[in-house]
Amino acid sequence: MQYTVSIAFSPLDQLIDIAKAAEELGFDNIALPDSIFYFEKQSVDYPYTADGKRMFDENSPWVDPLILAGTLGAVTSTLRFYTNVMKLGSRNPLLLARQVGSVANLTNNRFGFGVGIGWAPEEFEWCGVPYAKRGKRVDEMIEVIKLVLGGGMVEFHGEFYDFDRLQMSPAPSKPVPFYVGGHTDVALKRAARVGDGWTSAMMTCDQLTETIAELRKLLAANGRADDPFEYQAVCIDKFGVDGHRDLVAAGVTDYIGIPWVFDGLPFDAPVDKKIDSMKRFADTYIHSGWQDA
Repeated sequence: MQYTVSIAFSPLDQLIDIAKAAEELGFDNIALPDSIFYFEKQSVDYPYTADGKRMFDENSPWVDPLILAGTLGAVTSTLRFYTNVMKLGSRNPLLLARQVGSVANLTNNRFGFGVGIGWAPEEFEWCGVPYAKRGKRVDEMIEVIKLVLGGGMVEFHGEFYDFDRLQMSPAPSKPVPFYVGGHTDVALKRAARVGDGWTSAMMTCDQLTETIAELRKLLAANGRADDPFEYQAVCIDKFGVDGHRDLVAAGVTDYIGIPWVFDGLPFDAPVDKKIDSMKRFADTYIHSGWQDA
């Protein structure tokens, strides 16, 4: 199982130190969250909390994840980065293809593109994109981005996007993996159809077990049963080595966590305290050899 540090809600001036420490301590990845802006009035429920309220406010720190991936890639050499997840629906696929290709090249293929749709009408409409048909539009966006990143002269004529022959150079030297987020049936079908992996929000181990089993059925139905596929999980009820053994048994391949939160520290704790938590986490899960037992 891989281990990924989420840097959600950390002050921006800590992120370089966290990434350097993560690489030194043997973590595999950094998960990069995405939010464009905070809107004061919320028109629909936030889908990942029980009460529908957002777990962040107008002062929560965010940075564009693609810019951050390039920045952190410049101060590391082996650590990988992936968006977790970037909300595609309010963005333009050709501009995203240019950005994703640039990050992949500048990090020497140490970047994975975690994608979702987006949940808030405000983000769509205030960025000039209709909220209606968002799922179909994102499906087409993924197709466009993959096409352009594949290199060479390409064209596309779809329901939402239409362009004649164009080329973006240089194309990444390896395919950029796409990790699809979401818990709905439609999202799981999308992951099985076009993804190189699936990423969860906060779930229990039982929920992960059930979802991963369903994804495996969907992959088989798409003729992809033997394809490499990542299961990236944020689990809320399994801790300690025994808990992580249960997650491996459930099929999880990549554990996403915030080590300092597990130690009871706030998101804005001093960076030296966070690194201490990362060391304890690494000693327990990465260096202990439990996966070889």
